[in-house]
Amino acid sequence: MKTARRVIVTGTAIAACAATVVTVAHATENPATARPAGASADQPGYAVEDFAYPGADKIEKERGIVLKRGDGHIVLADCTSTGELMEVYARGKDRICFRVTGRTGYLSLEIPGVYGVKADAAHKAEMTLTADGNKQNISLAKNQWKATGETADPQGRPHFLMEISTSL
Repeated sequence: MKTARRVIVTGTAIAACAATVVTVAHATENPATARPAGASADQPGYAVEDFAYPGADKIEKERGIVLKRGDGHIVLADCTSTGELMEVYARGKDRICFRVTGRTGYLSLEIPGVYGVKADAAHKAEMTLTADGNKQNISLAKNQWKATGETADPQGRPHFLMEISTSL
C-alpha cells in the first residue's frame, strides 16, 4: 500500500512540474511572434480589441473632433436621423450628436470649445470637461440640457469635452 501511494504522489508531482514548465515556457514567448493554438503560419492570428474608435482619423479630419476609445455603446450619429440623441454644442462646429446603444456607455474624446450639452431621453450622462488643467464634471438627468464650458465658467475659458459616460 505504501509503495502504491508513493507512486501516485510521485506521478502527481511530476505532472505538476511538467505543467509548470509548459506554463512558464508559454508565458515567456514573445507575444508579438506567438501564434494562437490552432493558427498556422499562413493564417492571421486572432483579433484583439483595443477599444479604439473606428474611423477616428477620418472623423478628426472632416469634423475636427477626436474620438479616442470607448465601449462601443456611444457612437457618433447624424443629427438629422430619427430617434433620441445626445447633443453637444461647440464653438465653430455644427451640433454634434451621439446615439447611446446600450444600457450604459463610455467614450473618451476631445471636442474643443464646448458650451452646451444635452442628454438623450433614455439615459443619464456624466461628462468631464477640462480647461487649463482644471476639470469640470457635469451630471445630466435624462433629456436635460445644460450650459457648460465657457458659458458656465466665470472666466469664460474655452473647455474641451474629454469623457462621456451614460447609464439608465
